[in-house]
Amino acid sequence: MKAWPARTLMGWLSPGGKRGRLSILIYHRVHAQPDPLFPGEVDAARFARQMELVSQLFHVLPLPEAVRHLRAGTLPPRAACITFDDGYADNAQVALPILKRYAVPATFFIASAYLDGGRMWNDTVIEAVRRSSRAELDLTQIGFDCHPIGTVGQKRQAIASLITRLKYLPEQQRTAQVEYVVEAASIRLPAELMLSSGQVRMLHRAGMTIGGHTATHPILARVAPEAALRNITEGKARLEEIIGEPLRMFAYPNGKPAEDYLAEHVAMVRAGFEAAVSTAWGVATAASDPYQLPRFTPWDRSDGRFSLRLARNLVRTHAETV
Repeated sequence: MKAWPARTLMGWLSPGGKRGRLSILIYHRVHAQPDPLFPGEVDAARFARQMELVSQLFHVLPLPEAVRHLRAGTLPPRAACITFDDGYADNAQVALPILKRYAVPATFFIASAYLDGGRMWNDTVIEAVRRSSRAELDLTQIGFDCHPIGTVGQKRQAIASLITRLKYLPEQQRTAQVEYVVEAASIRLPAELMLSSGQVRMLHRAGMTIGGHTATHPILARVAPEAALRNITEGKARLEEIIGEPLRMFAYPNGKPAEDYLAEHVAMVRAGFEAAVSTAWGVATAASDPYQLPRFTPWDRSDGRFSLRLARNLVRTHAETV
């Protein structure tokens, strides 16, 4: 799909004003080079091409500005926002120069507890398997399987199996089992995977929006209400301390309505933020709950399929909420 016909199609599907539709794209990592373990994840070359296309096809706005226009019924035609979740260092090292090249603003939702040398539990599992030189990972002592990890394909299968099994465990149990995975892998883990406080300030100084994503990225629906509120507020306070101004935007960890967060968590976020995003797929309209704005992840490799998916998302207006 060529840029100008696609731009015309986007304008027809998203005319702006009271009938405006806001596309919010989700990214996590932008690798400097393709990742053999996750070939579907975005690398620098692919991200650059996507941002070039997005800048041609859409009117890309900072998320706070887009939310204000959405509420007022004054969205420009073909409105879109770019967002990143979690707070990986490559967001500053790799993605930021590309965003600046194409004058594309973005919002970075950061789990504050992992700044300055931390790691999320799933990345600990990924890096343990990735870096291990063992032929197999014997986890039978904790009731798991013995996973062969001698090839890239085997490592990929082991990672998927482990993350699926660990994801919804109680935090204390999961932490103990992840530690055992690291011990069994017999490796040294990286300390530079996530953003530093200085890199957060760099993103902010570059005109990017910093948003809350809790402190430790818990599945809010799986923790006690007081723990969920504390995680939300502590994450917000830490990031505000770093950038020196209030946070206005929030992203629910994992983000699936009724599964990862509930109505009580929407109420908590409403008390401290101006808007929030989920991972329910679709496009935001004037009828959308501003505290449960839908987003979607584009994964296509070709320009045509990427553009087509952006267009298809514009007709998906009934995103799930709680």
